[in-house]
Amino acid sequence: MSVREVYLESAEVVTAFLAQPAVAERWDAPSSLARLRVGGLTAHLAGQVTQVPPVLDAPVVDEHIRLAEHFARSTWIDSGLDSDVNVYIRCSAEEAATAGAAAVTEAATTALAALRRRLPAEPPDRVIQLPWGPWSLSLDDFLVTRLLELAVHCDDLATSIGADTPPFPPSWFDPVISVLCHLAARRHGQPALIRALSRAERAPASIAGL
Repeated sequence: MSVREVYLESAEVVTAFLAQPAVAERWDAPSSLARLRVGGLTAHLAGQVTQVPPVLDAPVVDEHIRLAEHFARSTWIDSGLDSDVNVYIRCSAEEAATAGAAAVTEAATTALAALRRRLPAEPPDRVIQLPWGPWSLSLDDFLVTRLLELAVHCDDLATSIGADTPPFPPSWFDPVISVLCHLAARRHGQPALIRALSRAERAPASIAGL
């Protein structure tokens, strides 16, 4: 299954989960993420779908970097809660949440319907300009970054409303876990990652990649 197909299936899981009644009921309550309400978290999660059509509408570019270099350049990964980038992410999410639960969910559903038509028609070598950074990625690598966001923040949202995290398609696992393992190895070192996955008696306290 292609990355584009995996993304579409995963986005369908997420948009369905956004419509859970508990999401709207707890909209103004604190989420499981520090300094972010459930509404803000939901809007940020929905953004991993709604931001893709505008990316496809932007001018096509040719030069791009690889996925590993993208994460190496991304400052949000190792920055604290009060860093400029994380404050901006939270403020943008909370602002988007002012539209309300129904509007946020509807926007994600509408975007997904458009992407079902558009993504299969994009050329295999399509390159896109990131809307928030000065570099470009292949479309497929960009979708891998969105898969990571969908997986991580859907779990955040489920925890926030006391629900089970919805199951993602089996093909989702490999690209997301691959990224998380590379990020964990970069932060903690390869031996720590190997020990955590294979030797409980020598496992470090944490190998979190994010």
